[in-house]
Amino acid sequence: MANIIVFAILAVVILGSAIMCVTTKRIMRAATFLLFVLFGIAGIYFLLDYTFLGAAQISVYAGGVTMIYVFAINLVSKQTLRGLVERMKGSRVVFGALMCLIGLATVVVVFLKNEFINKFAVLTDTELSMKAIGESLVGAEKYGYVLPFEFISVFLLACIIGGIVISRKE
Repeated sequence: MANIIVFAILAVVILGSAIMCVTTKRIMRAATFLLFVLFGIAGIYFLLDYTFLGAAQISVYAGGVTMIYVFAINLVSKQTLRGLVERMKGSRVVFGALMCLIGLATVVVVFLKNEFINKFAVLTDTELSMKAIGESLVGAEKYGYVLPFEFISVFLLACIIGGIVISRKE
């Protein structure tokens, strides 16, 4: 019962922060709300007893990615951000809502077509070990993610070096 209450609290924090992240007009507040979303997701990992994934979520995403966003925001000149005013047009809101509905319909069709719910009911008896998750995440075999992880790390390093080069030109 306590797990359900904690999950409900985390879900409210994640959804509320995500909505505030995309609706706020101040960019630093958006980065702060993004940080809350990432901490909430880490909380769900800890709730599921996936401590490695929770720690990775906090260190990589909440720590690293959010700091990169904050540094990028601070590197942009205040004169560039001063004239930036976002106006909500009715046509854009309708288009965004239509795209959201199309995305929702696509997800529902995929779930119903592949019978994920029935397969999930069968899989609830077996628990996936943390060792299996770790081996699949950093494995080099057919469905391993070590190569995309390395590409992303090199890309983030290039972004950091590019940010330093841009900031040193002044």
